[in-house]
Amino acid sequence: MKTMYMYFFIFAVSSNLIAQTIDLPPAQKSGGMPLMEALSKRASVRSFDTTAIPLQQLSDLLWASFGVNRPDGKRTAPSANNKQEIDLYVLLKTGAYLYDARAHALVLVTSEDLRATASEARFAEAPVQLIYVADLARRGSSDDGAMRMANMDCGYISQNTYLYCASVGMVTGARGTVNRDALAPKLKLKPEQRILLAHSIGQPKP
Repeated sequence: MKTMYMYFFIFAVSSNLIAQTIDLPPAQKSGGMPLMEALSKRASVRSFDTTAIPLQQLSDLLWASFGVNRPDGKRTAPSANNKQEIDLYVLLKTGAYLYDARAHALVLVTSEDLRATASEARFAEAPVQLIYVADLARRGSSDDGAMRMANMDCGYISQNTYLYCASVGMVTGARGTVNRDALAPKLKLKPEQRILLAHSIGQPKP
């Protein structure tokens, strides 16, 4: 089943007919290890297997990180004043995508592989990089208070990413070292959008 999803994913992002938006399969909301065990295994890793992860696993990862988990549109991570100002950009070999949590879909930003643009070579080997971007327009301000709230909200999402990876045997490492000046225009970010954090994600290196 995983192989089938991986082949579908490769087909989807290479087809001109459906490359603009990829509808993710519904997230599997059961399974994984118990919370206390996942916490005991949570760690930052800096080397990754280069094999692409299956589409189902990518779907589960994004939903766990910051998906919609209630009919009112609220999410798996808290957000100060429910501003939901953090967007997840997904960097893959096949391109860069914006995660649309409400539609649970990936929206193509560019077909360029930006993993090496975002980071140094050892992180670019990871099949998935998540870029956490704060849209301060949703907070109504770009002052220090708004940035503190955005950084706090980003931290909640980052921990979700860590715990999901630990629970299914994947590895990840958060980092603040992102080539913001080069990456922001490639992602077509507006001035009020700020790159806060990145996660490199994949399977453990053999």
